[in-house]
Amino acid sequence: MPLALSLVASLVLVACGREPPAAEPVRAVRTLTVGQLSGATTRDYAAEVHARIESKLAFRVGGKITQRPVNLGDRVKGGQALAQVDPADLRFQQDAARAGLAAAKVNYEQTAVDYKRYEDLHAQGFIGTAELERRNSALESAKAQFDQARAQAGMQADQAAYAALTADAPGVITAVYADVGAVVGAGTPVVSLAHDGPRDVVFAVPEDQLAVFRKLQGKPGGVGVTLWGGSTTIPATIREVAAAADPASRTFQVKADLPAGAAELGQTATVHVELAPADGKLRLPLQAVAGRDQQSYVWVLDKASMKVREQPVVVLRPEGDTLVLDSGLKAGDTVVTAGAHVLTPGQQVSLYVEPTKR
Repeated sequence: MPLALSLVASLVLVACGREPPAAEPVRAVRTLTVGQLSGATTRDYAAEVHARIESKLAFRVGGKITQRPVNLGDRVKGGQALAQVDPADLRFQQDAARAGLAAAKVNYEQTAVDYKRYEDLHAQGFIGTAELERRNSALESAKAQFDQARAQAGMQADQAAYAALTADAPGVITAVYADVGAVVGAGTPVVSLAHDGPRDVVFAVPEDQLAVFRKLQGKPGGVGVTLWGGSTTIPATIREVAAAADPASRTFQVKADLPAGAAELGQTATVHVELAPADGKLRLPLQAVAGRDQQSYVWVLDKASMKVREQPVVVLRPEGDTLVLDSGLKAGDTVVTAGAHVLTPGQQVSLYVEPTKR
């Protein structure tokens, strides 16, 4: 009997020593009422300001570069010298062409004098018609050789002039590909010149948004542009949409026309494009939707009890920084958008209140 009493006393003491489980904390969460994002949304794209015309300039002849008076970022005028190759070989070729032209000219003039003499002899009956025709053929051959030599001399004169690479328009040097001492072939780029004049803002878009920009193409003010560090939105018109994707990034290049003087060459910018509503579908911010076991779900708040429950949803597609839902929610549902990663089914929550600034 004493042993039984001691066991009962021990159990009572153990039971009294247990602490009650701690109450689950009330989590503060941010929420969103579904339907607030069902209208049009804006997507932003990183962009850069480029010249409408940007040319890679190259020599029309090959040679060793002896001068390159311009550097990256220099502003140049139309006709200004940008680079020079050694003209010695070109001058020798020009001299040879001139000598060939002089020889062809002398030969043609002598043949013409001879033909005139044979014409007179034929008129007097001293030579036959066949001999005169042979002399006429010699004259035409000499004339053709003279024309060929003259064309060759003109071409060599042009080649000698091509030893100097000049700017075909005023602008800014945006790239340098060859330096003094380099031997370049005809057509090898030496510098890149951004022409003064119209400016484009250039950016890349994914394939799933390509149709949006093709619809906006040519529409005045179809997109907005904000320059880096600025707050003013500049209306721009989409001028060009690439027909094929970039082989590396698999994105499509889009160019929008900026108003004259609105931006400087090389500035970075952000392009804002308003996307149309997704055919009445509901949208949620990306952070509101979680996934587990290939199933997407959200936390729905019951405002009466201030408790949350898991609600499976079907995501139709991403769209900017939102997800378009196919099913699972209805307009008016309150969804947790921040703090969802620490929630459990049926947990009590409170609405997050921004702290007041002092």
